[in-house]
Amino acid sequence: MTREEAHTILMKYMEGENYILHSYAVEAIMRGLAKRLDPDSVEKWGIAGLLHDLDEEQCDWRNDMKVHGPTSVEILKKEGVEDQELFDAICAHNPKCGVKAKTPIQYALLAADPMSGFVKAVAQIYPDKKIASVKPKSVLKRFNEMRFAAGANRDYMEAIEFTGLRLEDLVDVALEEMGAISDTLGL
Repeated sequence: MTREEAHTILMKYMEGENYILHSYAVEAIMRGLAKRLDPDSVEKWGIAGLLHDLDEEQCDWRNDMKVHGPTSVEILKKEGVEDQELFDAICAHNPKCGVKAKTPIQYALLAADPMSGFVKAVAQIYPDKKIASVKPKSVLKRFNEMRFAAGANRDYMEAIEFTGLRLEDLVDVALEEMGAISDTLGL
């Protein structure tokens, strides 16, 4: 599957602007992580980031988190996608559906998902609300303030360490890659 095909599927099943922008942010982080961890798979990792929340508007995940991930896989299969590595990564980004991360792409997606929202939250407290103003040190300081962006799962973000990268590396990648698409993200 190409990025263009994945984007077409995303736009078919997702309407909410915030969900779409979140998908773009996670895609960007995943592409950046792949450059460091699996340079031959940048496209696949990006697609995993782009489609990881495909089912956000398609299932009742707020009442049953176990359906978030597997429903995305069902949608992708219905669209003719056959890619078990992609399916496993999408499911592993939500351990509540019963799939635990085991591979670098799975740990990367688990970590990139909350990191995208966390970086956005940090940018939002700056006067200009621009990601270009955010420094890695600021993100790491806020990371240790448990009341800040309390819904962002810090354990998931720290799971990046299972890939051999450090939390600091994830922050650097997130700032760089989200910064590269800041106009699209409105940051």
